[in-house]
Amino acid sequence: MKGIILAAGRGSRLNQLTENQPKPLVKLAGKSLFAWQTAALKAAGITDLTVITGYRGEQFGNYDIPQIHNPHWATSNMVRSLLAADDLLQQDECVVSYGDIVYHPEIVRKLFAVTADIAISYDTAWLELWSQRFENPLTDAESFYTENGHLVDIGRSVIDISEIAGQYMGLLLFRPKGWLKVKQLLNEYTPRQIDTLDMTTLLSRLIEAQVAIETVACKGQWLELDDLEDLALYKAKLNQNIFWQHDWRWSRE
Repeated sequence: MKGIILAAGRGSRLNQLTENQPKPLVKLAGKSLFAWQTAALKAAGITDLTVITGYRGEQFGNYDIPQIHNPHWATSNMVRSLLAADDLLQQDECVVSYGDIVYHPEIVRKLFAVTADIAISYDTAWLELWSQRFENPLTDAESFYTENGHLVDIGRSVIDISEIAGQYMGLLLFRPKGWLKVKQLLNEYTPRQIDTLDMTTLLSRLIEAQVAIETVACKGQWLELDDLEDLALYKAKLNQNIFWQHDWRWSRE
């Protein structure tokens, strides 16, 4: 099993914090998001890591991890960064991580324990976190529904919380057979159409194409960092030595 971290974006909503560094190198509790990610993946047993870089990608040279550069990072979405790892995904089982999330190693272990060709993790306790991040959680949360452990709906704007069984976290598993199905789908798109694809839209299109996506339920023990308000929230809770109700142990450098 190999690990791929998608770290090409700037994260402009973090303003001056990403003026001179990529978003995954922003620090939380003494470590960069990227350091949290690599530590979690390694603790879960995934030591063969690759980072997909873009904005200020040279700064990842401080880490002893192979890099693949996405030269189109400024004009494309995350699917283009995922395609930059095509050679790896064709040959190996890979856990793919967004570059702006922090998560417990156990979530990774649960993800790669499944036998599916494509799988994603999701948080059933999402509402607790979203209620702290947003005055109205539905302004950001998207539809998410499963049947018999497989994803059947993701990524729609919703007005009823009953349409949300959890929130997609930004952790995915691809085995070569699953990645081949992704490539077959993307072969129907022009390069420009691929550039505009985000990951949840890709997952939705795979569902429409009747490609099976297994879901792995988790309960908390993760976060995503979108903006300065998120950062302030997480820092305040860490300073109080608390996070939300689920067990989360932070070690500081």
